[in-house]
Amino acid sequence: MQIGTNYFFDTRSRLMSELSGKTGRLQEQIATGKRFSAPSEDPVAAARLARLSITEADQGRYADNVKLAQSLLAQTDSALESVTTNLQRAQELVIRAGNDTLNDSNRAAIGKELEAILDDLLALANTNDLRGEPLFAGSASGQAYARAGDGSITFAGTGEAPPTPIGQGVSIQATDSGPRLFEGLEVGGASTDMFRVIGDLARALAPGGSPDKPALRAALAAGTEGIKQASEKINAGRASVGARAARLEIEAERLASAKVDNEIDRSGIEGVDVQTAVIELQKTMLALSATQASFSKLSQLSLFDYIR
Repeated sequence: MQIGTNYFFDTRSRLMSELSGKTGRLQEQIATGKRFSAPSEDPVAAARLARLSITEADQGRYADNVKLAQSLLAQTDSALESVTTNLQRAQELVIRAGNDTLNDSNRAAIGKELEAILDDLLALANTNDLRGEPLFAGSASGQAYARAGDGSITFAGTGEAPPTPIGQGVSIQATDSGPRLFEGLEVGGASTDMFRVIGDLARALAPGGSPDKPALRAALAAGTEGIKQASEKINAGRASVGARAARLEIEAERLASAKVDNEIDRSGIEGVDVQTAVIELQKTMLALSATQASFSKLSQLSLFDYIR
């Protein structure tokens, strides 16, 4: 007769089921490189991973903001460098215009070149950033500076742009408004700005712009002082841009290092040693195969076989 008991079949069936389940889990771990696939398998580790994911998401946003701020500061510096070049040329023209050997026609030509410089300065002040937004308009979305019908140029933006968050509780000013860079000059006891300084010089050199030589000399002296102050203000702005860029470089390195640390932490929490898992899989599959073979053989034995 056939030999078998519920205990024999239950224990063997349970053992094969456990080995089969372990084989499946090991195969999945090797395929995915992860120690578990569902939070219920390790709730503590799953909670740690959830917190780590939030941290990674925040740091990812900060890293994107750092890259954006770096680009904006680089654009700002490039625009200000061009402003400096124009101011240097304007200063050269003022010195030339003061030469007594020049006639009115020569000075009028210099005035025309100063008008062209003024146009360039206005275009630079209205530079758009990589997002298509005005670089020097503060928090406004339109042009930073507008030219009225009488030729005067005024700020059309609003205040300062909001600071850019680059870390937990840490922000940086990625752009500067026009008034901070181009205005706030004091020449001859009067408040003025870079555009008015260049515009006044161009008008003073135009035919009939200066009624006599003393008036011309006074206009050139005021222009020289105005250009000097404007240049100093631009240089200070570029120094500030450079300092912020250096700060962003440090922050970018910190975030890059934090990303590597996060990856190490994540690997330690959910990662699996593939080599060890492969060896364990081979052992488990061998045990499962042996169990299946013995179960198949023993389940066919009769009492006569045992006695024999």
